[in-house]
Amino acid sequence: MKIGIITAMSSEQKQVSQLLSDKKEYTEGIFQYTEGNIKNNTVILMKCGIGKVNAAAGAVEMIRTFQPDCIISTGVAGGIDNCLKVMDVVASKHIVYHDVWCGDGNVYGQVQGLPAVFDGNATLFGCAMSLDTPTAIHGGLICSGDKFITDRSELNDIKENFPEGLAVDMESGAIAQVCYLYKIPFISFRIISDTPGADNHWEQYTNFWETMADRSFGITQAFLSSIPDNL
Repeated sequence: MKIGIITAMSSEQKQVSQLLSDKKEYTEGIFQYTEGNIKNNTVILMKCGIGKVNAAAGAVEMIRTFQPDCIISTGVAGGIDNCLKVMDVVASKHIVYHDVWCGDGNVYGQVQGLPAVFDGNATLFGCAMSLDTPTAIHGGLICSGDKFITDRSELNDIKENFPEGLAVDMESGAIAQVCYLYKIPFISFRIISDTPGADNHWEQYTNFWETMADRSFGITQAFLSSIPDNL
């Protein structure tokens, strides 16, 4: 099976690239890709850039260029629920926009004419939730928007609109929307790097990359190794 993996930042791409064997790198269009193997699956890894537009452009190019059997958005996210700690993982059972409002007749977060939430692929979600690992893995709702959340009032607004929300990021919603349109199985698998609204929020984030990233991305390797040869 061919798996497309999309990260937002170079730091995330580097961590995932280290998990691949038999790697080769090349450029197609405006994006650079790393092709490699995990178990019996071929992996196409790319960095799309931060935010919804970059994520959507990257997902479209990934699909048009490589025709992957599924796409995974991976990297880090901010935890927005008390059940989460730094280095925990959230797998997307559902994905929603926390910054979209299309007016009366639409649910908050819904792009008019599209589902109110996008579902993660059931097989990929099952693989994530069945991992036997010391790392806590939570399945639930990931909320996406074009804002790095640091302010407690902004966090409270998101939780009020989406009480079941577990994590926030800036790419999963856009990739989920593209995959919905192109009928590509999708899941977001995100490591918690910080808890927005905490007094030491920025210190959590920087400390994650300085001291925890190398250990935490092992769970990503376990997840990718658990994916079957076909969906």
